Amino acid sequence: MTIELPSPAKPLNIGTRGSLLALAQANETRERLAEVFDLPFEAFTIVVIKTTGDRIIDRPLKDIGGKGLFTKEIEDAMYAGEIDIAVHSMKDMPVEQPKGLILDCYLPREDPRDAFISPEYSSISQLSEGAIVGTSSLRRRAQLLNRRPDLNVVEFRGNLQTRLKKLDDGVASCTFLAMAGLNRLALDDVPHTPIDTDDVLPAIAQGAIGIERRDDDSRAAEMLAAIHDTQTGQRLAAERAFLAKLDGSCETPIAGLAELDGDTLHLRGEVLRPDGSVSHADEISGPISDGAKMGTALGQTLLERAGPGFFDWHTS
Repeated sequence: MTIELPSPAKPLNIGTRGSLLALAQANETRERLAEVFDLPFEAFTIVVIKTTGDRIIDRPLKDIGGKGLFTKEIEDAMYAGEIDIAVHSMKDMPVEQPKGLILDCYLPREDPRDAFISPEYSSISQLSEGAIVGTSSLRRRAQLLNRRPDLNVVEFRGNLQTRLKKLDDGVASCTFLAMAGLNRLALDDVPHTPIDTDDVLPAIAQGAIGIERRDDDSRAAEMLAAIHDTQTGQRLAAERAFLAKLDGSCETPIAGLAELDGDTLHLRGEVLRPDGSVSHADEISGPISDGAKMGTALGQTLLERAGPGFFDWHTS
């Protein structure tokens, strides 16, 4: 197929949230497309769209609607033709795709680990009893309280810079960020310690960038196929099938990570009660081609182990 490539006169519009990290991800997408198709940067326009999740930062995500809050306005702009593609952090993406839109392009995955951020301490184990920990992630909250029920976990909403400022202001002794965000923004000066995935499993799809398009846009489909990273796609197929089986959202503490070893995919998963009182974890391995099936199977195993009402906030 021969497609009409974008040009400075008729640019491809790339939709994104407005945070520094979101803009870095959009710029990485533009750079990859420009390089593959030998186009000037001016052939792409980055369009910043403010989402509900960005506007409302004084309440937990679970109280205002969950993950779709970071995608709905961007997807509405795509439906309206205001943007051609949308760049997303995959850990923010619901597993169900809206009708008419498709997500089948992933950039090479960054470091999926969490980072422990503190000007005083270098690890969770060093925190004093009753220390104040700031996080807006239900997964991190549950994992922390599962390991250290003595800690005092407080809500910590806002973009990366906002959360770092709260830490500097002494609102909490530590917080957690994704290593991927620190790396993409080259924030080497932020005092941080990577957390081994054997100690804390990350969020599903953490460190991965996904690019969404209209399913009838053949130009976008062909262009995005040229920058798609197959291995990231294989890993996310397993992780997101696991999440889908568990009906995961921002209201459910779920962690998981798929890794490749030759032709084998290894998937680890964890589910926790929101108060951290109980955790169930397991793992599965098999051929890469069976990744989605393994994700579903692992999700079913943990669902059966957890039992009904496991994610209920009132369960203790």
